[in-house]
Amino acid sequence: MSESPSEQTGSPKHDGSAVGYILALTWGRLSGLLLPPRLGRKGVGLLIALIVLGWLAAGLYNVQPDEEGVVLRFGRWVATEQPGLHYHLPYPIESVLLPKVTSVNEMGIGGRPGLVGASRMLSGDENEIQADYSVLWKIKDAGAYLFHVADPEGMVRMVSEAAVREVIGRYSIQSVLSDKRQQIAEDAQAEIQKLLDNYQAGIEVIQVRLLQADPPGAVVEAFNDVQRAHSDQERARNEAEGYRNDLLPRARGEAERIKQDAEAYKAQVVDLAQGEISGSLAIYNVYKLAPPVVARRLYLDSMDEVLRKANRVIIDSSGKGVASLVPYMPLPDLPGAPGAAPSGAPATPGKTAP
Repeated sequence: MSESPSEQTGSPKHDGSAVGYILALTWGRLSGLLLPPRLGRKGVGLLIALIVLGWLAAGLYNVQPDEEGVVLRFGRWVATEQPGLHYHLPYPIESVLLPKVTSVNEMGIGGRPGLVGASRMLSGDENEIQADYSVLWKIKDAGAYLFHVADPEGMVRMVSEAAVREVIGRYSIQSVLSDKRQQIAEDAQAEIQKLLDNYQAGIEVIQVRLLQADPPGAVVEAFNDVQRAHSDQERARNEAEGYRNDLLPRARGEAERIKQDAEAYKAQVVDLAQGEISGSLAIYNVYKLAPPVVARRLYLDSMDEVLRKANRVIIDSSGKGVASLVPYMPLPDLPGAPGAAPSGAPATPGKTAP
């Protein structure tokens, strides 16, 4: 006696009710779909071959342009693949990790909201300063990034805090707050990169930005007063420099003019002196030939030059040797005459011979 389909599939027998019949029919259809068909030896081999091919095909993977493929063999890092299509032995022999190596990460460090870490530090002149900064970094070596450091972000934060403290300790507080901010950021970037390379963290520091640098709140007003005093000092210095730059050229020009006038006067005086010396030497040479004649001539020339300037003539009234002289009246002293004395001034009459 043959078995019913429900008995062959092991379905529950219904008790003749409608509900039991529906359950038996549903079970028969589901069991026909779920139970594998009867396969022969060739069918089993083909099925195994398909499974193996599918397992081997699972090793194909593609590395995107912004990624690196880190190949692991039984959990150990064995290779790093560049972008493109690659193959690795399927799981569980090998697996691959695909970290983003071109993504730029930013970490803010400081005391402001949204930042992490500590921001208070000492400057080179032992003044307390509060500095907030950010570090931009990306993955340089994916394998080293994944396996040499347990907490890469924590490593970046700790190394950055140490490096920035060390760099700010080289500068005075005035330099940190004014003209050395860019230099401090560049020095901090180099120091952070050096420390990360020593730890083989596989991280590249792109930039360090000094967001804010201020003295502590308790002394900020006093510090601002000092800053204003420095500004006034710088302004006064600039004004003095401007005055000096205006005065010195004019003083140098005036000194040069006086020097040139002195040189010209010197040349004139020297030329006149040399001319007088030449004239005196010529007279002396003639004097050596005829001393009495030259002496008399010099005397007459000198008296002529002296008496030419006189406007009065004095005549001896003693009568000795002058009795024959005609009485002389100085006409220039008369009113209206050329060379007369001013009106109201008493004229000095000349003396006449008896």
